[in-house]
Amino acid sequence: MGRALPAVSPATALTFAGAPYTSRAVEKAQFIWMDGQLVPWDEANVHVLTHTLHYGLGAFEGIRCYECGDGRSAIFRLQEHIVRLANSARILGLDCPYDIDAMTAACIETVQANGLKECYIRPLIYVGAGEMGLASTSNPIKLSVAVWPWGAYLGDDGLNNGIRVRTSSYTRFHINTLMTKAKAVGHYVNSILASIEARNGGYDESLMLDVDGYAAEGCGENLFIIRDGRVKTPPIATVLEGITRDSAIALLRASGVEVVEERFTRDEIYISDEAFFTGTAAEITPIQSLDDRVIGSGKPGPITRAVQDEYFAAIKGERPGLSDWLTYI
Repeated sequence: MGRALPAVSPATALTFAGAPYTSRAVEKAQFIWMDGQLVPWDEANVHVLTHTLHYGLGAFEGIRCYECGDGRSAIFRLQEHIVRLANSARILGLDCPYDIDAMTAACIETVQANGLKECYIRPLIYVGAGEMGLASTSNPIKLSVAVWPWGAYLGDDGLNNGIRVRTSSYTRFHINTLMTKAKAVGHYVNSILASIEARNGGYDESLMLDVDGYAAEGCGENLFIIRDGRVKTPPIATVLEGITRDSAIALLRASGVEVVEERFTRDEIYISDEAFFTGTAAEITPIQSLDDRVIGSGKPGPITRAVQDEYFAAIKGERPGLSDWLTYI
């Protein structure tokens, strides 16, 4: 007989290189949408042989719903997120049985069913159980939508005062290694390793470089720097087409700030006046320092603050000209 394995508590913390990595626990909601049915949270399960669990072939989105100034709730840029989800599935060759309208409706239904005024929304297209092996083609393609309350991803202090970032030892993948336009499940192993490396080193987040050594993005965020009043962000060839990235560019340009998409090196970040990350989870988070070099004054600069203010005004429904970014529920 083989030796019995020691019991492991579900609350055991993930460790990396001997150091604990802790993350914010997900606050349970009531229901999760699974293939057309609202299932109680604790019953929303899949088989252990679910293909995506083993091989990482799947697509997902991160979307936020905010309570607006008038008391209503609205999902921010829902249409753009669901279009990207459908495009991710197409890139990965997943024949999702739900079209854009059906996936949009599923997100709205799940938020409404859980009665949340503000929440994070996670639709997931995944390959179900059936065949095993890399080239399995007969397994069902499934869709789930979960929602839960979630605050500032990089912390309220980081959102207000900026975060400490380090350059990762892990490189962002080449465009022909993994498909950079797909928000794919398996892609995030690269991000997880970089994120844990940063946290274990006492930093808030990692900066990832592309295969040529240029600044690419954070573990789950797009990158912006500001120098002499001019904003730069890496082009989308090697990074995900961020929807918050697109929102920030639109808001900056509308306020008369020049924004260019071009490659830059990490030492240009060291000497920039301001820098910030964007993402649905991170929203617009200032970067205080990179590799222990203070960015600018070490505090969020005027352009970062201005685009933050405009972004939060937009998501709260306080910019009528941007009402098409909001889906009220």
